[in-house]
Amino acid sequence: MLLLPAIDIRDGCCVRLLRGDFDQETRYDIDPVELAQKYATLGARWLHVVDLDGAACGEPVNLDLVNAMHESAGANIQLGGGIRSRDSLVRALAVAQRVVIGSLAITRPEQVEAWFDEFGAERFTLALDVHVADDGMPYITTHGWQRESQTTLWEALARFAPTGIKHVLCTDVAKDGALEGPNLALYSDCIERWPEIVFQASGGVRDAKDLEALAQVGITHAVSGKALLEGRLSTAEIRSFLPNE
Repeated sequence: MLLLPAIDIRDGCCVRLLRGDFDQETRYDIDPVELAQKYATLGARWLHVVDLDGAACGEPVNLDLVNAMHESAGANIQLGGGIRSRDSLVRALAVAQRVVIGSLAITRPEQVEAWFDEFGAERFTLALDVHVADDGMPYITTHGWQRESQTTLWEALARFAPTGIKHVLCTDVAKDGALEGPNLALYSDCIERWPEIVFQASGGVRDAKDLEALAQVGITHAVSGKALLEGRLSTAEIRSFLPNE
């Protein structure tokens, strides 16, 4: 299991949102650069960074801050938030080792596929955020989880798997920031259907037991923010999920 500590940035501060709702924000009294350094000191090789200001306005806003995080911590950055044009993509790739593409993959899939061809699918993480319907079918949500598409997770994966995409960040939006435990059944189903893809589990992680449970269903990468910020994992536990490779 490789843990990717999550750092969400808004107004230059570290924050967490509940289920993606900007009106339900928790702000933490630590500088993003200091937090990146802290996680790197513990052994983090990758950080999952979300530019919430960029997500809100449609253009990356905090690229200088993200670059400072990378340079000071020495960790690789997986960056999402506001990357909706080729220009913003190029600027994001200049400071991040991987960029996260979400809603655009559903609303303009041909453009995303063209980017994969131009820059290499290995520079991207596909973010597929889902709402699980009453019948158990996971439907993709877009536009900051405010809209539910008619596209299922399985349909999206079937479209993008042939592009060579390796990393898929999958979030059950009902779990995000709620500390209610991850959707193990969802991730087990993902791995069974698409074993060649590296799925990053996100949403609901409360403690080390949840990370162990994810590993047991086959997840090798997990993103966690709130549980780390609120001290729900000990230093030793965090290090155990940050293998020294």
